[in-house]
Amino acid sequence: MSDSFTGDWFGPRDHGQGGPRPGGGLFDAMDQLREMFEQRVGPRMGRGDVRTAVLAVLSERPMHGYQIIYEIEERSGGTWKPSPGSVYPTLQLLADEGLITAEEANGKKTYSLTEAGRAEAAAAEGTSPPWESSSRRDAARATVLPKAGAKLAQTAAQVATSGSPEQVQQAVEVLDEARRKLYSILAQD
Repeated sequence: MSDSFTGDWFGPRDHGQGGPRPGGGLFDAMDQLREMFEQRVGPRMGRGDVRTAVLAVLSERPMHGYQIIYEIEERSGGTWKPSPGSVYPTLQLLADEGLITAEEANGKKTYSLTEAGRAEAAAAEGTSPPWESSSRRDAARATVLPKAGAKLAQTAAQVATSGSPEQVQQAVEVLDEARRKLYSILAQD
């Protein structure tokens, strides 16, 4: 299998002093495909959504900033991971409003709700948390399958460059069968 199948769209990449790696075009294509999916995890959430999510997770227990980010990512099924650049300013704003306090221990600030913060979090309890919104579910649906396809393509590229001719043929048969099964899923409608 030659590197030319990836076309100009994927372009060459600089791999430092070691030069291009064996099968580089194929692996470069996989890296770029993976990066594209990672960058498009889902729609950007609004500042109010970050605020609501932070209050919701802090209503359960005190946490430090990265725990908050992790909790939101976990609850969204991995489709929403707010950046530190959105969480930490939100935490500062909530502290300025008197809704949370920060306690520093071992070089980490742990945030917890004040009475006013608990009241605000309780007021939002009747609504769906932002990680359960329909746009979040749609984003998850739109990214899960392409990510799985990119992982499969990356594995196929490894077999193509490292496998014996027999292993390559076995991989082709597996991929052909997978393609047929995917079409049969679409035919079920």
